[in-house]
Order: sequence, then C-alpha cells, then structure tokens
Amino acid sequence: MDPMESFGEEVRRLTNEALAKLGVEAQLEIDVGPADMADFAIPCFPLAKKLRKAPAAIAEDIAAAVVPSDRISKVWAANGYLNFKINEALLASLTMKAVLSEKELYGTGERKPQKVLLEHTSVNPTGPIHVGRARNPLIGDTLCRCLRRAGYDVTTEYYVNDVGKQVVLLAWGIMNVPESEVPPADRDKTDHMLVGYYRKANERMESDPAVVKQISDMLVKFEAGDPATAEQVGETAERMLQGIRSSLERVSVNVDQYTWESKFIINGAAKEVVSKLKASPRCSEENGASYLELDELSRQGKSTKFFFTRSDGTTLYTTRDLAYHLDKFKRADVCINVLGEDQKLGMLHLVAALKIMGETKAPECVYYAFVSLPEGRMSTRKGVVVYLDDLLDEAEDLAMAEVRKRRTDLSEEKMYEIAKQIGPGAVRYNIIRVQAEKQLVFKWEDAINFEGNSAPFVQYAHARCSSILKRTGGYDRDADTSILTHDTEKRLIHVLSLFPGIVREAGEKRKIHLLPAYGHELASAFNQFYGSVPVLKSGEHEDARLCLVEATRWTLRNALETMGIAAPEEM
Repeated sequence: MDPMESFGEEVRRLTNEALAKLGVEAQLEIDVGPADMADFAIPCFPLAKKLRKAPAAIAEDIAAAVVPSDRISKVWAANGYLNFKINEALLASLTMKAVLSEKELYGTGERKPQKVLLEHTSVNPTGPIHVGRARNPLIGDTLCRCLRRAGYDVTTEYYVNDVGKQVVLLAWGIMNVPESEVPPADRDKTDHMLVGYYRKANERMESDPAVVKQISDMLVKFEAGDPATAEQVGETAERMLQGIRSSLERVSVNVDQYTWESKFIINGAAKEVVSKLKASPRCSEENGASYLELDELSRQGKSTKFFFTRSDGTTLYTTRDLAYHLDKFKRADVCINVLGEDQKLGMLHLVAALKIMGETKAPECVYYAFVSLPEGRMSTRKGVVVYLDDLLDEAEDLAMAEVRKRRTDLSEEKMYEIAKQIGPGAVRYNIIRVQAEKQLVFKWEDAINFEGNSAPFVQYAHARCSSILKRTGGYDRDADTSILTHDTEKRLIHVLSLFPGIVREAGEKRKIHLLPAYGHELASAFNQFYGSVPVLKSGEHEDARLCLVEATRWTLRNALETMGIAAPEEM
C-alpha cells in the first residue's frame, strides 16, 4: 500500500474535472508539498502562454471549479499554485494500517514485468578500492535496493576487465618484480599486498621500452588464446578480486554475478563485432588500426574516431564492451550502467556504434562526479589514495570510542558489535547523500561525521523506537489512531506516508540521494514527537502512540535497509 498515492490520484482526478469544466486540455505536474503548507501543489505557470492569462488568475479559476471530496479537505490558490490539503484523519488511518500490517514489506511496490541488469563497480582489478572508486558500488547497490523494493527484478553485475593493459601489467609485475623491491603492505590482505607490484611495474614500463614491448607481447598472446598467458592474467585478476570483494562486503555491497571481459575473446563475440564494424561504410584505417568515423554523432570539439582494433589487429576494450552490451541486451529488458562522468563521450560513441550495427537497444547510464582529495584527484597508479578499508577502520574505531563513552553498561563484545554497525553505515550514508552528479571532495571530518545529517542520527532514532517498545508490557495494535492530533503526531504520520513514493522516485528517477534525505526527515520528525508528548504512561493515548512508535520503527528499518545500512536495536 502507498497511503499517499490514493490522495495524489484524487488530486489529479479533481483537477482534470475542473480543467474540463473550464474547457482546458492539459496535463499538469503534481508536487508533494511540505505538510505544514499544502499536501499537494500544482504549478499553473505552464498554462500561462496557452491561456494568455497570469498563473495566479489561472490557479484562482481552477480552485473555484474544484469540488472537494471526502479525501480533500481544502483547495485554494496562492502565488500561481493550486494547493490541496488532504483529510488528515483518513491519511492517518490508511498509513498506520499499511505500516503495521506490512511491516518489513512497507514501501514495497507491485512486481514489475521488466528484468533489469544493473552493472556497477567494475573497477580494474589492479589494487584495493579507494574512496574515489567506492562511489560507484555504493550508488549501484543502493539503486539496486531501491528498484527491488519498488518491485523490479534486478540482477547486479561486475564486468571484470581481465584483458586490459593494466591487469596484464600487474601480472607482469608479479612475475618479474622481485619481492625485495616491493614495499611491505600495510595490511595482510591480498589486494593491498599486490598493489605494490603494480606500481613498481608501472614505474619500469614508463622508463624501459623493453618492458613496454613485453607487455605488448603479452596482450597479443592473450588475445590469440595463449593458455599460459590467459591463466597467468586470470589468476592475477581473481586474486585481486578476492580483496575487492572483501572490502565491498564491509559496506554491505553484494554483486550477483561477474562477467569476465576475456569471455568475449574466447567465444569469438569480439571478432564478430569487428567483422560487422569493418563492413560499415564508416570504417577507415589509420596505421593499420580500424576505426569508425562518427563525426555528426560526437560532441563538438571532441575526437570523432571510434577505434575498435589496434594496428596489430587485436581488439580494444571498446570492441569487447560492444560485445558485452550485445550480450546484456539478450539477458534483460533494461540495462543500467553506473559510470564515472569521464565515460560520457565513450558511451556516446558506443551507442553510435551499436546503432551502426543495427542494434535498437541502448544502455541507460547513471553518471557520477569524481571523488577527490582536497589536494587533487586520487590515483592508484601514483599511490595518492585513501583506501576504503582504511576509511572503514577509522569509522569503526571512532564509533567504538563513542559507544565506550556513552554505554559503560555494555560488554566489550557488544560495544564492538554496535560499532561494526555504526561505522560502515556512516561511510555509506555520507557518500550516497550527495547527488551523483555533484563532485565530492573527500574530507575525513565529513566522512565519519556522526552528528546532524548522518547515518548514526537515523540509526539512533531506530534504536530509540526499539527501546521504547521493549519497555512496554504490550499494547493494542488496533488502537484508535484518530486521537493522534498533536502537531508532531500529525507531522510524523505524514512523513511515514511518504516512504513508498520516495522509494519509487529514488529508484525510477535514479535519485538515490532522496533516501538519506528522507531518513533524516523521518528521524527528525520522530525526535520532535518524542520530545513533545509522552508515550509510556500517557493514559488513553498510550496504545495509539505505541502504534505510532512501532510504525516509525518499521519505516526507519526499511529506509536503512534500502540504503544498505544496519538498523541497530540499541546504541
């Protein structure tokens, strides 16, 4: 159930009937307004040109033509907006019934027929995940959770680049760089232990043409199907992935399946792509390398050449990416890629190439701006990074210190358990609360902030709800909630009613930052309620208020779970 949706549908029906009375054909956007003003607001500005009338006058005309119903208590015009106030008692009844009956399923939408394939993370297996790269899996996993709760059948996938130059370079480094030349790793974890070989190999390649030749030869052998080279590179990538998976698990990111880039060389799909592209009249050669000329399809001032083979005939990442997308289109109705903003031109070229091949489908891309340090962009190759593992350690240590300071009554084991829930949640929340397209400058004080708009603030509200409910000897879950008429009670119920719509919008519009914003709003509304009226020992109001606390606890839990954050019973 979506308690607020039925009111929105009624607003739409009444507005359309009023427009029909006025002889106006139009579809107007409906906005959910703040509860202390209008519950729904319709801007009339789009009609100004069509009706040759001021928006304020248009809003007045429509308001006069609307006939309120049992769901709508008030309709009025203000500053060019048509405003609606809904029946609060009916909203309270529908919301409390929905949450308390559906519990962990509250906010879940009807099953959708579309199969969604969501590719995220897909970082090169050449080193541990750093904070800059961590934005991708956290956006991808949260979007997946939103879509699943909204009713979509979603499969997540990691595209493993085991063919590219960087992975081959790492494999070469492990074979050729003496262990004595590699600085000791800062932790006993595979990805941290191997990254030193990658950096040393990169230094040698930049200074020694012979190393460049050896790397090039390995790439040619790999693509030609040389078993020894394929095994070497594959084992290297898998070893690095073990460490990457471990880091992802710490922030509750689970990938359903992995697709290896080498698959499209082995099964011949990359060669088929080359054949199709070479048959195009747009195909040309430059020093033996094949490319498509995409002049009118490219961005002005950017390269218009889409290369798909090297001069030696071997395929490029772009070629194999085409084969990968053709494979994805066979497995899903909707294909979503979570990508860094630097991939925009590359995807524009890829979509153009797909069209040239006769493909009608195209991937949908969610782009995110880079995470940087105050002194500049992060780089695994140069060693200028803040690793996700280090950030999580720091967050858990800080959480442990806070728990020790506040909860002297708990065992060390219990304190540690709570810290393990709080620390990763703080990191995850602070990254996903920033809109994907906005640049994020990493600062330690922001990343592990436990105050204000943060995961611990939302988690603490959940723990407080749990504590209240544990202290009661039982209550009537069918209590009359119509007596919840205090302003803070009405506001809290209003916020609870918004959750299904927030989940739907966050998923379908790919705006996952709406979830942390909602979590903070709900926790704040609960704190205001709890600070304003008594719950336990509140006489005739006690059962109804305990029902409201339980409804809040379920909704906070569901919001936190959709963000991939733990919902502690105590803090």
